[in-house]
Amino acid sequence: MGLRTKIGVAITATAALVAVIMGLVVHHRTALTQLDTARDSIDSRLGAAVEDHAAGFDRPRTLINPDRIPGPLRKAIDRGRRATYLDRSGPEPTLWAGSRLGNDVIVLKHPYTRQMRNLQDLDEILWLAGGLGTAFACVVGVGLATVAGRRLNASARTAERIAHGDLTARLRPRGGQDEIARLTVAVNTMADALAARLQAEREVTSNIAHELRTPVAGLVAAAALLPPGRPADMVRERARRLSGLMEDVLEVARLDGSAEHAETDVRALGELTRRAVRATAVPDGAVVDVRVVRDSLVDTDGRRVERILANLVTNAFRHGAAPVVAEVDGGVVRIRDSGPGFPPRLLRSGPQRFRTGSGSGLGLGLTIAAGQARVLGARLAFANPEGGGAEAVLDLTSAVREGGPGPDGSP
Repeated sequence: MGLRTKIGVAITATAALVAVIMGLVVHHRTALTQLDTARDSIDSRLGAAVEDHAAGFDRPRTLINPDRIPGPLRKAIDRGRRATYLDRSGPEPTLWAGSRLGNDVIVLKHPYTRQMRNLQDLDEILWLAGGLGTAFACVVGVGLATVAGRRLNASARTAERIAHGDLTARLRPRGGQDEIARLTVAVNTMADALAARLQAEREVTSNIAHELRTPVAGLVAAAALLPPGRPADMVRERARRLSGLMEDVLEVARLDGSAEHAETDVRALGELTRRAVRATAVPDGAVVDVRVVRDSLVDTDGRRVERILANLVTNAFRHGAAPVVAEVDGGVVRIRDSGPGFPPRLLRSGPQRFRTGSGSGLGLGLTIAAGQARVLGARLAFANPEGGGAEAVLDLTSAVREGGPGPDGSP
């Protein structure tokens, strides 16, 4: 049950309860007032009838020593009291009044039907008013709940957009200074603080990489001048890795900005996949099985596509296990390995820099691949298919051109 329904039900139930209570109170008070008025009237007439009987004159509707008197009224008269009694036992309600004068019992009775009908008419009016009031409260409650629900849903959708990386998402404050308006301000403040923090992090990362670029280049050049030998090979290998890491950090910083644009041309996706696999550094003796199920021409940035596929293949060997398969099917490329699969966090939230599920590396390879895919307008998805392993899917279907490559793979 949604919040709108809960608020609507609560307001409607409250209005209905108030209507019932008010109806019962009005009914009870009206019945008492009506009965008191009728009793005062018949009691006044009884007093006059007693005086007339004492004077030897009896009015036409005065009953003297009647055979039938309601039991409670007779008991009161026998105790010497002048009393009234509303008898509901007959087909028509009747109001009785009686008193004793010497050995005689003087009794008056008056139909109470009109008063009961008036009370029934009042009950019908109360039920109608209560129903209309409850319906109106229901409409107002649902309207208020709808407005509040829309504002809360807008806050939730904006928070979800921020959580998925859209740091430009903001809410427009509405509603004065109520609690939802405070929530809106809090969400916007959180988004501003998060955007500022991430921007500062990106700037620091980019600045550090830029500052290290010259020293690292000098280190690589100096390592190349070392005399041959295992220590020199180790230094050169570490220097190359440090240089590659620095370039990856700079690329992530560029992709975080909005200055990157794709330079497109028409290429055969199968050939792009083969080029990317050939350019990837794979472990000794390892081979990537490239399968072209159905080739296609894509209007895209070939350099960026190769970068994405190379990173996916490298990640498959680094965190997965052989055999690794690259399959081209139309505008889709699938990279599969036989390892333990992607961690649940990555499947849930996507790749994040400086965080990997295996505990090794900096998580830049998949982050770069996802960033390049965004620049291309392509879709990059990660899954753990049945049977084990991990599968990364690069979907370039939107860039596929009509007509496929020739038999030799050329356009």
